[in-house]
Amino acid sequence: MSTAVEVQRPDRWDHPLTDDMSDETIAWLLQSFPFSDMNRERFSKSASLEDILRNDTRLLELSEGDLVFREGQYGGSAYLVLDGGIRIVLSQLQLDQDRTRKRNDWLQQWTKLGRGLLSGKSWRDKQGKRKKSRTQSKVTRTTKAAKSGTRGDGENTRIFLQDIPGVVDEHATSEVGVGELFGEMAAVTRSPREYSAFAERKSYVLEIRWQGLKLLKQDPEFRKLLDDRYCDRILKTHLRETRLFRFLPDESIDHIVASAKLESFGNLEWYADYRKSVGKDARARIEGEPLIAEEGSYATGLWIIRGGFARLSRRQGVGHRTMAYLGKGQIFGLSEIVHNCWFAGDSPPLPFQESLRAIGYVDALCVPKQVVKDHVLPFVRRTELPPPIVDPRYQFGQPVVDASLDAATQQVETGLLEFLVERRLMNGHKSMVIDTERCTRCDDCVTACATTHQGTPVFVREGPQYGSWMFPHACMHCEDPVCMIGCPTGAIHRDRESGLVDINGQTCIGCKTCAESCPYDNIRMVNAEDCKGRAKVDTNTGLPILQASKCDFCASARGRPACQTACPHDALFRVDLSDLQQVSTVLGKEKNA
Repeated sequence: MSTAVEVQRPDRWDHPLTDDMSDETIAWLLQSFPFSDMNRERFSKSASLEDILRNDTRLLELSEGDLVFREGQYGGSAYLVLDGGIRIVLSQLQLDQDRTRKRNDWLQQWTKLGRGLLSGKSWRDKQGKRKKSRTQSKVTRTTKAAKSGTRGDGENTRIFLQDIPGVVDEHATSEVGVGELFGEMAAVTRSPREYSAFAERKSYVLEIRWQGLKLLKQDPEFRKLLDDRYCDRILKTHLRETRLFRFLPDESIDHIVASAKLESFGNLEWYADYRKSVGKDARARIEGEPLIAEEGSYATGLWIIRGGFARLSRRQGVGHRTMAYLGKGQIFGLSEIVHNCWFAGDSPPLPFQESLRAIGYVDALCVPKQVVKDHVLPFVRRTELPPPIVDPRYQFGQPVVDASLDAATQQVETGLLEFLVERRLMNGHKSMVIDTERCTRCDDCVTACATTHQGTPVFVREGPQYGSWMFPHACMHCEDPVCMIGCPTGAIHRDRESGLVDINGQTCIGCKTCAESCPYDNIRMVNAEDCKGRAKVDTNTGLPILQASKCDFCASARGRPACQTACPHDALFRVDLSDLQQVSTVLGKEKNA
């Protein structure tokens, strides 16, 4: 019996987004805006404009009320309105269907608890999440749940809103008209959707997966369409989602949009620079990071992180001390601006007390200090603003005061914080951690993983270590999964609901791009096999066909990942390293207690 089977090596265009893009549809799209204004000569022969439309897009016919996506969902596509109209909901949209779903989730959680699978630490984590969930539910209870239903069958099933006027009256909304894009920021930055979108009337919408979106951006007009869309509409949405701006009147929001400066620091495909910096002196690494704002310089504006991570640090001796890392939605410079506007009196204004640097890549927004003074501070409660700076580290014309770190920045031990930042592990949403003081090296975790994944484990029980904490080479399902950037087919993708990063074995062509892009060496290439377990080899070369493999968090099975369940000593667990509070609770104070 043969142990291998010959197959044709998969190719980039073997797996289009849909098989329904006919020649007539392509011809119609090429005559429609913005494709009619594009210069086709800018596209290569191997990836022509026609190829992109045929393989990386899908035409959606939406009925009145059909939901395109929900806030919080993940997705790798942007959408272009060809006919009709789409309305985006800027406030949280709750459906009546959510109540039943939450009730079922509650029952499932209690079932899991009854099995006794949770350790003491896991129990505390679960309790903390429940308290947070209850707090959030109190906030959203004032909004009436929207009536909804479902249409279609199978993959074509859609949720639709039954009372569109009621939703529009109840929520802050914005209309997206013909020729406009929406949903592109989440597709490009691999982040959750920041609003919900539905068809206000019968509409035709072109879905463009991010691989095609990246190719279309070769055209300057299409790039301008993306930029204009962000500045005109999406920026207002982003500002409303920032806690500091939630009570601002529309006039003030308009002033901020008109004056704010959008800036990017570093490279969106930061993993190449990261690999080059490994092994360098810590001081050289930090000073090589793009500088957003420097300590001791004029506090000219308020910085809002829109994507990526930034390092908050202070100069110490000849080096730098990391105080925290800031992620999406967090702000820098507010303490200095508030102090200078309200508390400085006749004293000279204070400069920035810390430095802010991009760790890999940061998308940020800078609001000038005068705009903050005139259009933000008057609408914010004093109790929600930082207190005056009593012992400033920097004052113009005076020597630097080496003050101790603020209590707020001491929630994580400095050494651990530096360790996580230098290895960029704070990118991990579901990072595997092993307590080596508890681990007996029995390898039950590896055996359970192999049993769950057709005999081959998808993680390696080794990796960087800080103290007794080991961070094995297992997919962390990152906040910013750069492994997805270069995948030509979208085989590596985020689950729409959970955000878990998964690999579709049917569409993976074994190009190694994701494995080479992963900064943490958490993706491995293995021999592809058919349904009978036979190795696939290339018909033309006879060489094995490879396939990407990594931890999938045992998403297809209910309950915790197999590795975690199998550990007899509760030595293996998962942590959201992008959450400093969770890092402090699980890896910091609790360990030191």
